[in-house]
Amino acid sequence: MRSPACSRARSSQRVRVHMRVSSSRTRVIEPMLKHGRFFIETWGCQMNAHDSEKLSGSLRRLGLEPADSEADASVIILNTCSVREKAQEKVFARLRNFTAMKKSRSVVVGVTGCVAQQEGAAIFDRSPEVDFVLGTQSLVQLPEVLATVVGRKEKVVEIGRHEENLDIPPEQIERVSGIKAYITIMEGCDNFCTFCIVPFTRGRERCRPVEDIVREAEVLARAGYLEVQLLGQNVNSYRDPNDGRSFEALLDAVNAVDGLRRLRFTSPHPKDFGLPLMERFRDLEKLCPHMHLPAQSGSTRVLAAMNRGYTREELLSKVVRARELVPGIALSTDLIVGFPGEADQDFDDTLDLVQQVAFDSIYSFKYSERPYTYASREQVDDVPESVKSTRLARLQEFQRQIQLRKNQSLIGDTVEVLVEGRSKKVESELSGRTPHNRVVNFVGKSQPGAIIPVHITRAGPNSLFGEYNH
Repeated sequence: MRSPACSRARSSQRVRVHMRVSSSRTRVIEPMLKHGRFFIETWGCQMNAHDSEKLSGSLRRLGLEPADSEADASVIILNTCSVREKAQEKVFARLRNFTAMKKSRSVVVGVTGCVAQQEGAAIFDRSPEVDFVLGTQSLVQLPEVLATVVGRKEKVVEIGRHEENLDIPPEQIERVSGIKAYITIMEGCDNFCTFCIVPFTRGRERCRPVEDIVREAEVLARAGYLEVQLLGQNVNSYRDPNDGRSFEALLDAVNAVDGLRRLRFTSPHPKDFGLPLMERFRDLEKLCPHMHLPAQSGSTRVLAAMNRGYTREELLSKVVRARELVPGIALSTDLIVGFPGEADQDFDDTLDLVQQVAFDSIYSFKYSERPYTYASREQVDDVPESVKSTRLARLQEFQRQIQLRKNQSLIGDTVEVLVEGRSKKVESELSGRTPHNRVVNFVGKSQPGAIIPVHITRAGPNSLFGEYNH
């Protein structure tokens, strides 16, 4: 059940090893790290990407500079994701690569993010190469943790909750892009879907005040950023902790910030997606016509087993209403195949949902059991791995054809593109995104940060291609 208002973060809890180091100790290590270099490797969602920006800012203030690879770094951090078992196991495989490096030179290796929060000190048992473990709600403790690791030559686990972790000043965040920026509006989730580990790795819902969020957006706009994306595990549960203002009121306030051209958010929960939010897509000129709406399944029976709080019919009704209010709105989603008890008919219902909605993109996964969750305790993982793999392949090919048709329908159109930089695949091309979040690679002369019209000449399932003639 959704709480009427988010709380602020509370003091440390569930700490297995919790070492505090004074600010004077932190100052002691600054000369030791001066002129050093750091490397952060990031897995997972936008929240993790933004956490890496916060960690980078902290390391830069200690005097370290970013390295191009781990080979040049004196501090290496793996910022991890544990929402799927496969992602978690990749982390431990990656850590084994540092065994020889640790023997040949002095390097500090840390694990942050959801695997850190989930596993704590147990990471040392599997990966003795690791020097510190820093949880999702303890990013602000990085300088003190490094002080202990470097100064005392001790391993450290810090997975406590720190209120200030939610309020890192924007000037202390080392953002990757100078055009688009993330803004954390809340952390945690109170929904407890049966398959999901997020409430255990990110904690309960905690929100920032509207004024603080708007102030950060204003700082970014003055610095030349054109687009901001508001981040939270369940943004439509947002409530201002001081006066209870809603997520829709927050959107109104950020939309009014001078200098911003585009506004996005992720992710809402379908059960809380209602008319007030739909109307914001219609009425706010900066709110981009794209929303990630994580369905997870197209089967009402499976949705109930997941504790999602809606039926397929309710979800479809909301999609129809949203498209009536905002024709052409782009929708993406998350889907899990092979959830415990998923029968052939349940999977067919998911395919039917995908066909009816015609999502612009999907992120699809095989179900994997996660620790601490209700599903891991009470629901038997009874769908064979081979069936999961077959269903995933069918779903992805089904969606690929939908995306290809939708993208090909845009050939001959001219679309607005915010130029982000060089194409990742072809150096001579530029790349950017439309308001509908479609990737466009194009030829023509322009600069990152320009918003330009691009004529679409061809299309693939995942991106568009075009020309800019100015």
